[in-house]
Amino acid sequence: MTSEIPVAEKRNIKKDLPLTIGISALYLVLSYFLVGFKTDQLVLIGIFNTLYYLTSTTRKFIIGFSIFIVYWIIYDYMKAFPNYNYGAVHIADLYNFEKNIFGITQAGKILTPNEYWLLHTNSFLDMLTGFFYLMWVPVPLAFAAFLFFSNEKRNFLNFLLTFVWVNLLGFVVYYLYPAAPPWYVQQHGFEFIANTPGNTAGLVRFDNFFGTDLFKSIYSKGSNVFAAMPSLHSAYPLIVVYYAAKGKFRKANIFFITVMLGIWFAAVYTSHHYLADVLAGIITAIIGIFTFNWLKERKPLSSFIQSMLKLIS
Repeated sequence: MTSEIPVAEKRNIKKDLPLTIGISALYLVLSYFLVGFKTDQLVLIGIFNTLYYLTSTTRKFIIGFSIFIVYWIIYDYMKAFPNYNYGAVHIADLYNFEKNIFGITQAGKILTPNEYWLLHTNSFLDMLTGFFYLMWVPVPLAFAAFLFFSNEKRNFLNFLLTFVWVNLLGFVVYYLYPAAPPWYVQQHGFEFIANTPGNTAGLVRFDNFFGTDLFKSIYSKGSNVFAAMPSLHSAYPLIVVYYAAKGKFRKANIFFITVMLGIWFAAVYTSHHYLADVLAGIITAIIGIFTFNWLKERKPLSSFIQSMLKLIS
């Protein structure tokens, strides 16, 4: 691993300074007009530029990881274009579908799985599901970093591109089928209320148990409440499991599979998603994986991957 940037390379990198400054400035200006200024934007710019100029290895890493950064920016910018402005939000029909297909009978009454677990919460499950839900970002990011630093550069790129591709497929469904999460029905009924802020739902019990505002701070930054279908939280760990199974990570996959199942259960237990949302997320991941494997053999994408490999190798 190279710890310092060679002198010759430093000269070439200096030529990139106007470009990186220009891109950073453009991002800040565009963000200001679309979603408003946030300190998170400065943190993102700081991380990118620091890693780009720190060492040869970190430069290659952040170039490859820029694939994920592009996804994150797109996700953030969705706030400027709420999906409920482009189609009716599905609230009662999705709730009734969940109850009819996956309903649980208790005391002569049919409950959705979310409603059932709302009546059967306990501190152990509150803590466990909270820990699992915290892993939906760190686990994929750590896995991507491991692939990069273990010289699995092609799998690193394929993993990140699959991750972004699955998200884009999910975003399309968000706009075709705006959907309210279970907690929305629990708190607001079947009436549509635009600009409803994000909510911690059942994860508030985790925050209360540990006396923290961790999940409250996370969900206050959500892009759109009415984007519950499909559950992309449920898609992410499946992508990790798939790429871990392709590599030399069979023992580690026991952990990844456990996290995947835990996130699926937590999504329902905490009332963030219906079981139908979770299944839709799983299907989206499967479709995304198979279609990406087809696309990467086509010239446009294969050429892009080869170009990226040259930059990060």
